[in-house]
Amino acid sequence: MRILMLAAALATAAAVNAQPANERPEDRWNLEALYPTVAAFNEDLAKMEAQRPQIAACKGTRGQSAARLKSCMDLQYEVLRRYLRLLVYASEKANEDTGNADALALQQKTRVAQSRYTEAVSFVNPEILALGRERIEPFFRQEPGLAPYRFTIENVLRTAPHTLDTAGEAIVASFALSRGQAGQVYGVFSNADMPWPTVKLADGTEVKLDQSGYGKHRESANREDRKKVMDAFFGKFKEFETTLGVTFYGALREDTVYTKVRKYPDSLARALDANNVPIAVYDALIKATNENLPTLHRYFRLRGRILGVPEMRYYDIYPPLVGGGRAYPIDEGVRIMLESAAPLGPEYVAAMRQGLKDRWMDTYPRPRKLSGAHAFGAAYDVHPYVLMNYHDNYESVSTLAHEWGHAIHSHLSNKGQPFATAGYAIFVAEIASTTNEGLLLDYMLKGAKNDDERMLYLGSALETLRGTYFRQTMFAEFERRVHDTVDKGQSLTGAQLTQIYGEILRRYHGDAVKIDDLYAIEWAYIPHFYSPFYVFQYATSIAAGSLFADDILANKPGVRERYLKLLSAGGSDYPYELVKAAGVDLATPAPYNAIAARMNRIMDEIEAILAKRK
Repeated sequence: MRILMLAAALATAAAVNAQPANERPEDRWNLEALYPTVAAFNEDLAKMEAQRPQIAACKGTRGQSAARLKSCMDLQYEVLRRYLRLLVYASEKANEDTGNADALALQQKTRVAQSRYTEAVSFVNPEILALGRERIEPFFRQEPGLAPYRFTIENVLRTAPHTLDTAGEAIVASFALSRGQAGQVYGVFSNADMPWPTVKLADGTEVKLDQSGYGKHRESANREDRKKVMDAFFGKFKEFETTLGVTFYGALREDTVYTKVRKYPDSLARALDANNVPIAVYDALIKATNENLPTLHRYFRLRGRILGVPEMRYYDIYPPLVGGGRAYPIDEGVRIMLESAAPLGPEYVAAMRQGLKDRWMDTYPRPRKLSGAHAFGAAYDVHPYVLMNYHDNYESVSTLAHEWGHAIHSHLSNKGQPFATAGYAIFVAEIASTTNEGLLLDYMLKGAKNDDERMLYLGSALETLRGTYFRQTMFAEFERRVHDTVDKGQSLTGAQLTQIYGEILRRYHGDAVKIDDLYAIEWAYIPHFYSPFYVFQYATSIAAGSLFADDILANKPGVRERYLKLLSAGGSDYPYELVKAAGVDLATPAPYNAIAARMNRIMDEIEAILAKRK
């Protein structure tokens, strides 16, 4: 149930451009709060290693008494707590500079430590299952100190059909060191080794199209430049279609192997069962989204009308609907974020202020720094960390609010829960970020000085809904299709992946957007596919987050309290149940239909502004 890292929905992993001249010391995060030196990191790693034999000594003894069960659970979670702190430090050191060999070495050390920990505790779940509920239940009455572990133990008992015996779990655990290799290869390739193209724009500027450069220049006001950028960028991915196909197919096969070992019918069922999320949620999301595709197509036609484009092409979906947006320096962006979060209450805003003061955030892009944005809140005894690549524009302000939503979620969960239940599932996590985005939009619209400003914010909101709801659901359909294919024992090549993705891409865009064949290679550009069945939770979360934001702004009785209780609940219950208790049932079409209704309301307002201008 523990969530480690949360990335912005539209973020990508790649090296970025030059360091800004205006960077200040306070614009860098303070990793010394985790470990003052690498030597301190290594010392803590050695402590973790020394505790592994103590875990082994618990084998076969948990059923002796309530006190023994508690001492063994305490030890297991103490080691896990130490490991996560090590992981955050090593990961964020590497993210500062993805080409830093020393930092990569620290990451490798944590991977080895994680593998050894997984092996060390592999006997625990089979042992708990062997004891059974009748033997364990009296222990909770005898030992109040076991209370933090009740949910964890009950979840183990729930997953009995998919848990192997002690020998089997030990074998599965021994493969932990080799897991995720395909994703690591993709990450290194797309961060450091991809030979990114350079193109000359209409103004004579030569730009390097790494993923950050692509993200910037695909928004160009010059249509020919947009086409040139997209052609060059995806043309480069097309050159590596075969290799990237083999890489992704390797990740899919790995998932299938674990699915069979765990005796699940398919990889989706295995992925969702980790947090007991009903498959009905996935089904409801995809069904409702397909039924609401006319809303997405309406948006594309409106976009074409505003841009003056007679035939929308795929390279026309990114430029802002209103050009000439002003700059938002980081200090102003922070002020806007804080003021927009005010409806969540003074304690919430105070936590944000404290985090800024204590330097939780690394703000600007630099050479070889990981691009995109994420929040990492797994260091229970320290605080969350926020990675940004701030560009002084409104989209950066929106991303700022998004990532700090994650950070304060982690802060509140760590504050409100014991370590064993502090970590929350991704299914819940993105609600915190998208709720903040909804509050930001309301704040900006209320302060807009004219229709041009309103158009900027409304257009940005539409693009967020397109990218975070419709696009992520499209990804979710692609994931289900390719995983099902491999689960059935069929192979997939890069060309076949491109064909499958192209079919889904064209269906989602309908006759409103013409898509060139080259752009169907886009699947190879999405790093999230190496985290199976991750992206659908962006779509479910923005649906829930939009409802929470609307109800909080409407001051509906009890909504803010239920929402903050959700943020403080960590992983103390299954995430679907936590969200449902807060007032939103994501296994029904209602939240997704509400998203479509919200988009239509925004488009109605934009069309009213356009009608006034006529």
